[in-house]
Amino acid sequence: MKQLHDKITSEGRVLSEEVLKVDSFLNHQIDPMLMQAIGEEFASRFENEGITKILTIESSGIAPAAMAGLTMGVPVVFARKRASLTLTEGLISAEVKSFTKQTVNTISVSGDYVTSQDTLLIIDDFLANGQAALGLLDIAGQSGASVAGVGIVIEKGFQQGGKLLRDQGVRVESLAIIDSLADGKVSFRGEAEVR
Repeated sequence: MKQLHDKITSEGRVLSEEVLKVDSFLNHQIDPMLMQAIGEEFASRFENEGITKILTIESSGIAPAAMAGLTMGVPVVFARKRASLTLTEGLISAEVKSFTKQTVNTISVSGDYVTSQDTLLIIDDFLANGQAALGLLDIAGQSGASVAGVGIVIEKGFQQGGKLLRDQGVRVESLAIIDSLADGKVSFRGEAEVR
């Protein structure tokens, strides 16, 4: 997705060979026009899959998931990382280790909103080691929902998450795959294939 690649190139900051900072448009300040284009791209890639709901994780997955939900006309459910006084019954939970924060969180979704009647599209901002996606897939499995695939805004192709999911037969659609952050530069996979 050329628009996303251009934004990463112009505004992303390489902090190390493993960390890309994109807080000016994706995970702190949000560029709504870019999010709309991202939502439309996910909707296009999964348009024939019978998606009934989108499942994401708070907080950075919410914006792209909401825009995809708006385009597809389906609800968006986000897994909470923190306990809530109002979300206490019928919870479906999974453990997720955060690569960036180096913490383990229990994520939870109400069983009222993700059921065996659903066909889910899982969306998240980053795919590094795959732990968030695996946690969301675990929740989907516990609910009995089917999963059409996982939509990722930025995949770190040099980390194992994408391979891990694809080796399990999960359809992964990443809008930008980064092969390297070496020498402070972003190198994308398949530059010639950018849509």
